[in-house]
Amino acid sequence: MRILILGAGAIGGYYGGRLAAAGRDITFLVRPARAAALAEKKLTISSPGGDVAISANTVTRDALKAAYDLVVLGCKAYDLADAITAVGPAVGPGTTVLPLLNGLAHLETLDAAFGAEKVIGGCAHISVTLAKDGSILHFAKLDSLTFGERSGGSSARCEAIAAAFAGAGFRSVPSDNVMQVMWEKFALITAASGLTGAMRAPIGAIMATRDGTRIANEMIAECEAVAAASGVPVRPQAHTMATGLLTAAGSPFTASMLRDIEGGGEIECEHLQGDMIRRAEALGVATPVLAMAYCHLQAYRNRRAQG
Repeated sequence: MRILILGAGAIGGYYGGRLAAAGRDITFLVRPARAAALAEKKLTISSPGGDVAISANTVTRDALKAAYDLVVLGCKAYDLADAITAVGPAVGPGTTVLPLLNGLAHLETLDAAFGAEKVIGGCAHISVTLAKDGSILHFAKLDSLTFGERSGGSSARCEAIAAAFAGAGFRSVPSDNVMQVMWEKFALITAASGLTGAMRAPIGAIMATRDGTRIANEMIAECEAVAAASGVPVRPQAHTMATGLLTAAGSPFTASMLRDIEGGGEIECEHLQGDMIRRAEALGVATPVLAMAYCHLQAYRNRRAQG
C-alpha cells in the first residue's frame, strides 16, 4: 500500500515515522523548507514507546503527480482548504482519504472536494508536538489511531489499512463504529480546549478557583447534550474519562489550543466550539457556558488578526 502523509509535523510525522520505520511505503508531502531539513537529517521521534530515526521519503507540492492508495491528513482545520489543494493530485479513483482532524466539520468539506465515498472516519488520541529543531516529541504512551467506515461495519479497504498499520509501533484501532469515537472526541476536545483556552490556564489552576469544577462539568454536559441530540450519546466510559481529565485537582493538563494561544498562533475555535454551538442551535440545545468560552476565543482571534 502506497501511503501519502500530509506534512511531517506532530501528527503526520509521528504516525508516518512509525509506519516508515516498520518498512511501509510512506511518502511525506511537505513544504520545500521541511524537505530540505529532512534531507539533511533524519526524521526523529522521541517517545516513551521507543525512539525512532528514519530517512524520510518526501515530495513537494509541485512534484506530486501520481495517485496513492491512502492519503492521511493530520493538518489543523484552518489549513484544510490548502491541504485539499495540495493533496488533490494524489487522490485517484482508488484512493482512500483518512482525515485525523479534530471535530466533525471537515468531513463535509472533504466530501465536497473528493466525494463521500473516498473519505473514511478517523481520529487520533495522542499528545505530541513538533519541537523547534524539527523533531517530534511524544509525551505519553497513548498513541491510538482509530479509523473505519463512517456508515459502520467493515470493508475491504479498512481491512487493508489495518493490515498496513499492524505492527507499526502505535495502537491501530479499526472500528465498525468510528463516528461514535469521533463524536466522543469532539465533545471532549471542545470542552477541554474551551475550558483551558478561555481560562488561559491548566486544569489544576482552574479547579483551584471557586467555580472551576462546576463550570467544567457544565461545559462537558453541554457538549455531551449536543452529541445525544445528534443521535450519538456519549458512552459512560467516555463521560467518566472526560470528567476525570477535566476536573482533576492539581492537574497540569492543557489542550493544545492554549499552547497555540500562548504562542500567538491560529486556533481551531470555529471548527470546535463554533461548530458545536451551531449544531446545538439547530437542535435546540442550550450551551451558555460553551458560548462564553467561544466568545473569549473569538476575541483572541480578532485581536490577533488586528496585529
